[in-house]
Amino acid sequence: MKFTKMHGCGNDYIYVNGFEERVEEAGKPELARRLSHRQHGIGADGLIFINPSSAADFEMEMYNADGTRAQMCGNGIRCVGKYVYDKGMADGPYITVESGGQIKHLELLLRGVKAERAEPSGEEEERSGQRGAETECKELSDADREHGEPAGIEAEHVERYERGKEVMYVRVNMGSPILTPSLIPVEAEGNQAVNVPIAAGGSEFHMTCVSMGNPHAVIFAQDVRKMALDGIGPLLEHHVRFPERVNTEFVEVLDREHCFLRVWERGTGETLACGTGACAAVVAAVLNDLTQNRVTVTMSGGELLIEWDRERNIVHMTGPAVTVFEGRI
Repeated sequence: MKFTKMHGCGNDYIYVNGFEERVEEAGKPELARRLSHRQHGIGADGLIFINPSSAADFEMEMYNADGTRAQMCGNGIRCVGKYVYDKGMADGPYITVESGGQIKHLELLLRGVKAERAEPSGEEEERSGQRGAETECKELSDADREHGEPAGIEAEHVERYERGKEVMYVRVNMGSPILTPSLIPVEAEGNQAVNVPIAAGGSEFHMTCVSMGNPHAVIFAQDVRKMALDGIGPLLEHHVRFPERVNTEFVEVLDREHCFLRVWERGTGETLACGTGACAAVVAAVLNDLTQNRVTVTMSGGELLIEWDRERNIVHMTGPAVTVFEGRI
């Protein structure tokens, strides 16, 4: 079986082309466990199959390192965008990817190579949605327009992305955050779990719960770098209030435009980054009046630019996708 190892901000996965490779459905969980093992396998946070889809351009079928199915991964879906473009499976820059029954809209930044914090100019914003002879892009579909045209990211140094180049920046329309405890079963007032207490390991924390297609409990704290996540992480992941387990983000707000994040992912443990977790963290920070709507989230593996358009209630994530190596197993 051919595979490609890729990562987004250090959150690494093994990617398999489901158009070409055939793997028995029943054997995929065990395959994910075996290949993800960092001593006995390839080593990764999980396994992702890139499959045909009747509802989108591609499907992302994702398994955690422990073999459980996952609904969504922000870092993983950016790498899917780079993979299908580099392999000539998509022309770019606009593609759709189905994951866990949801469809995400991706913009491959084929000419912008950096996710800068500056706001795009009106002229650049207009260009980002137009077809030009030099941009290798297709017209926006009706579905793309319905979800909001990409605003584009201003870059100090603009250059053309070449297929196979190490880093591609991808902007993802992550959709609307869900704040109702119906998807994240906790007791809360006002049908939202914002800054509610939870006890674990003899300590009490205050969490804000956000679903980005997968469940997150965001906890704001100081000295996050010094926290022993291997102790508290499993307790929160398997807490009785989360019968389907939960991803937990520990966030230190640096100022109203920057924060630092560590994450304990269900089914994997601590990872160097989490795209959906970064989105959930910014939504939670805004709800608690700790940051602006546009925040740079720093994690151990890198940075993501997260923007919550509250008028449309849409979260956008921009960050890198990197190919590490390809091989056969």
